[in-house]
Amino acid sequence: MPGRTSSRSARTSTASTTRKTSTGTTRSTRTSSARQSSNAVEIPDEGPETSLRTKVAQVFSDAQRTTATQRKLVVNLRKIQEACCFEPPETGKKGGKKAKGELQEDFDEEEFNGEVVRCVLRILCVKKSEPVGDRVIRFLGVFLKYASEKDQAIFAAETEEEATAFHETPSSRLTSHILTTILALLTAKDKVVRFRSTQTVAHIVNSLTTIDDDIFNLIRLGFLKRLRDKEPSVRVQAILGLGRLAGNDDEEQEDDDSDDEAAGGILDKLLDIMINDPSAEVRRAVLLNLPLWPSTLRYILERARDMDATTRRLVYGKILPALGDFRHMSLVEREKLIRWGLRDRDDIVRKAAATLFRERWLEDCASSRDTRPEEEKKPGDVAPPSVEALCELLERIDVTRSGEEDGMAHEAMRQFWDGRPDYRKDITFDHEFWNNLDAQTAFIARTLNDYSQSTDDDRVQAMIEDKMPEVTMFAFVLQRELNSLMELVDKVAVMEENDEEYEEAQEDVEEQDFIVQQLLHIAHTLDYTDEMGRRQMYNIMREAIAKAQLPEECTKLAIEVLRKVCGSRGEGDFCALIVEAIAEVRDSLLDADDATVTGEDGAEESFHSAQSDVGGDEPLIKPKSAKAEKNMTEEEKEEQQIREVMVYSKCLHIVQCTLQNVEGDLEADTSLTNILNTLIIPAVQAHQAIIRERGVICLGLAALLSKDLAGNNLDLFFHCFTKGHDALKEIVIQVLTDVIITHPQLLTPTVQDPDATTEDAEPIPNPRIRPITKILLKAFNADSKRITLIACTAASKLLLLGILPPVPTAEVLKAFVLTYFDPETAANPALRQALSYFLPVFCHSKLKNAQLMAQIVVPIIAKLLIMRDENMEEEEGDEMVSWPVITAHLAEWTDGRKVVGATELGLDGKTSTKAEAEEPHIGLAIEVLERALTSTCSKDERKPLLSLLSKLFVASSAGKKGVEGGVVDEESLHTLHALVTEAVEGKIGVDATQRNAMIKLEASLTKRLGEVEHVMQVQDTSRDASATPETTVAVEEANDATEVIEDDTETEAADVPETQAQAQAGAEETQIEDEEEEDDTMLAGMQGEGTRMPLEDDVDDEEEEEEEEEEEDDIVEEGSTLAIRSRRSTMVTEDDIMESLLQSEMS
Repeated sequence: MPGRTSSRSARTSTASTTRKTSTGTTRSTRTSSARQSSNAVEIPDEGPETSLRTKVAQVFSDAQRTTATQRKLVVNLRKIQEACCFEPPETGKKGGKKAKGELQEDFDEEEFNGEVVRCVLRILCVKKSEPVGDRVIRFLGVFLKYASEKDQAIFAAETEEEATAFHETPSSRLTSHILTTILALLTAKDKVVRFRSTQTVAHIVNSLTTIDDDIFNLIRLGFLKRLRDKEPSVRVQAILGLGRLAGNDDEEQEDDDSDDEAAGGILDKLLDIMINDPSAEVRRAVLLNLPLWPSTLRYILERARDMDATTRRLVYGKILPALGDFRHMSLVEREKLIRWGLRDRDDIVRKAAATLFRERWLEDCASSRDTRPEEEKKPGDVAPPSVEALCELLERIDVTRSGEEDGMAHEAMRQFWDGRPDYRKDITFDHEFWNNLDAQTAFIARTLNDYSQSTDDDRVQAMIEDKMPEVTMFAFVLQRELNSLMELVDKVAVMEENDEEYEEAQEDVEEQDFIVQQLLHIAHTLDYTDEMGRRQMYNIMREAIAKAQLPEECTKLAIEVLRKVCGSRGEGDFCALIVEAIAEVRDSLLDADDATVTGEDGAEESFHSAQSDVGGDEPLIKPKSAKAEKNMTEEEKEEQQIREVMVYSKCLHIVQCTLQNVEGDLEADTSLTNILNTLIIPAVQAHQAIIRERGVICLGLAALLSKDLAGNNLDLFFHCFTKGHDALKEIVIQVLTDVIITHPQLLTPTVQDPDATTEDAEPIPNPRIRPITKILLKAFNADSKRITLIACTAASKLLLLGILPPVPTAEVLKAFVLTYFDPETAANPALRQALSYFLPVFCHSKLKNAQLMAQIVVPIIAKLLIMRDENMEEEEGDEMVSWPVITAHLAEWTDGRKVVGATELGLDGKTSTKAEAEEPHIGLAIEVLERALTSTCSKDERKPLLSLLSKLFVASSAGKKGVEGGVVDEESLHTLHALVTEAVEGKIGVDATQRNAMIKLEASLTKRLGEVEHVMQVQDTSRDASATPETTVAVEEANDATEVIEDDTETEAADVPETQAQAQAGAEETQIEDEEEEDDTMLAGMQGEGTRMPLEDDVDDEEEEEEEEEEEDDIVEEGSTLAIRSRRSTMVTEDDIMESLLQSEMS
């Protein structure tokens, strides 16, 4: 259109003419243009103002104010577009042309598109925090969608064949024009422009259903490049756009000429971003925009372990409930999701996981069993309680494995019973329930019983008492299930491993074992006040323990139940039953060997059990005679050895469970002594590894019951650690730690010689401390990760309890700190976690622990310097953390202010710190400077030392508000001040920061030492002033004493600063002491104007008082308030007051 061109040229010429004629502003214009020439910004010519621009700009201006009227504004903008792009309909009326779009001039499609793009460009510089940008972008997306639908409807009305095809419409051309313009700005230097450009393109892509292929490729390439943008907000917008394109991505069609950024599929790149992007916001954006496909499900579920709590909440609260039926997931995925969710550190995640389990997943199982008519079912309603559905849910998470002790099924069911009271009320434990027990129903009964026992709700406890059967009936159920387990075990024992039914029979044994375990757990919580039920349970448990086929876990639970049943009868009867059970186990397992022996040998062997029971010193397990062994083949001998090991192992397991359930004295119980001599000690001396391991465990448990036994066998434990294998070393470390914690007297210093002199009377260290320390350090530095972790845990307990002396404690603590900063321990995260918990807890639990840490900091830094040099020589491996991080940790661990009890909160809301809290940092500062000032200290070592010095806390004022308990040792402060002065004069600081820090420290110490000396002088002055006699014989003697005090006070006041607050602070303590002493009498503090009567005999006294008052005024003018206080305190004594009162009464 020629008119458009002429108007723009006219506008340009006018502008240029105006600029030339305005001579008054020529210079300023030139200077401003010269100033902005460096930015190279050229404002483009936008042409003259038209009615079209006014209308479009007005629509966009209204759209940015609120979203409420945007729908109406979309219709208005559509009318303007139709007026520019379509021919107006003939209405047959006058002035019909003016009615279309309400425009005064005729404009074409190109001009309309240009005006819209012009308005869109205006929002690209709007910051993210401004909501007007989001409103305009939303309006643009709504308009393009509405206009595209209108255009498609116009073309679809022509023919049905063309209705499904993509037509080029004014709206599509407008969209292409907008996208082409904005895509060029995706790589802008300004982060705000990149963000708004990416946001606009992403919103348009998500608003439209069809896009031109050429534009699609450009958008794809631009978004893939923005995935690596340094701004997380830009990456988020790129992900929002790529999430829509991921479904249309064709991985096979890759453009070889394009950049590497565009190569590969969009989905793979999104998955990579979700896994590796450091921004949690970006990872959440990918998580919400990924398609829920089988190929992406695994990566989505992995976000349940994301570092960001909000992302984990999103997974459990939004993603997983939207996945549909949980049964499509694998068993491993279900188990991991529930375990991760219920054990998450975030409370909201735990609640979301519990809700997912007890509502969403249970509803998937219960919906198919809902027998209600369709008209009664409403969307969102919960299906009625169904035990079958709950059993299916437990089966879907493999309750036989997840229901083991500390398994996630226990936590899941605890949350289930807590959140589903309808199931608690509806479920019944009738005869049919107990007669048809399986793994799921047994677990349901056990978990409901555990939940009821642990809750404080009396109604729930009363409910479980009504639902659970009596002890007698429960005993019959337990007896039946035990018999079934024995039959299945015997069946599997005679089957071969290659049998087809072997695996199925083994699974049946595992399921039946699980059922019996749940019943035994329930039996441990029953009330055995019913004597008949208690006797019946007593007999069942005694028989069950004596069965060799009983699995070990069931044996352990049976012994615990038996101990509770025998509670009223004492531990003696319980231990006697165990001895009988061990003998029966031995007989049942060796019956096959006894059957092979014939004749007299068989008769002799058959009576061995009775002999072992009668003779307390006879071994419970006696080997075969030499004559019987001669008649056996090699295979029979090998089978016999295997059987003997099984017998021994089973008996030792029974002994172990027994010792875990007794608390009496070992020497006082003959049964336990017999077990110790005939089973435990020979087991420790055995050659088989499994027998020796269990023997050491049992010996350790027995040592917990006897201090003498523990002391006599410490050397044996040391030998087992030195010569044993890794599994035995793990056991020995745990046993030693438990024994020392139980009997700390074993490490007390030895008894001193009564004939020794006072110089030789120092306590002699216990000789056992050194071997224990060496074992802990050797285990801590072992190659096995598990031994290292166990040793770390064991040593942590000993250090926290303060059992080891300071020197071994310092050795262990030094090893802990070096290992904590060692980059090689990154491969052992469990060890790192244990150390990261122990070190601050140990240092901040007691002040002496922080001081002990401060004593070893300087050697630790020297050792870390060597480790860092060795680490730098090795090309492979992780790098050590920086020195600022190390020094920050050391400064925090030695900070006495963080020790428990060092800081207290007062009633005024302010915290007060004890003066002793400074001692660790002051001592550490002295050691650091002593090392830094030596000639052997290198520059590399001096740098971290002085960096640590700048992080230490040394108060700048002795009288600082909030510090209680007096001042720190003055000698330490003088030593530190001398060292700091020497360091400042020697300029040992590596850089200006360290030198300035030392200068600042020197100034604060100088100020503090001056205040300390002043406070001590004031205290001495106050002490001298308070030494005035309490009684005087005559008024003249009191006046003479007052004059002497005044002379001393004036002399001392010349040395004291003139500031009244400082003198008052120094004398407060003395004044308080005087007041406390004076308060001991009834008439203390009663001196006043009305106590002395104006008598005629006291005229001379009054004249003397006037003279004293004149002297006081002179003292006030000289500024000595301390003398006034001393004078007034010695003016009249208590005897003087009493004498005056008596004289007034007599007169």
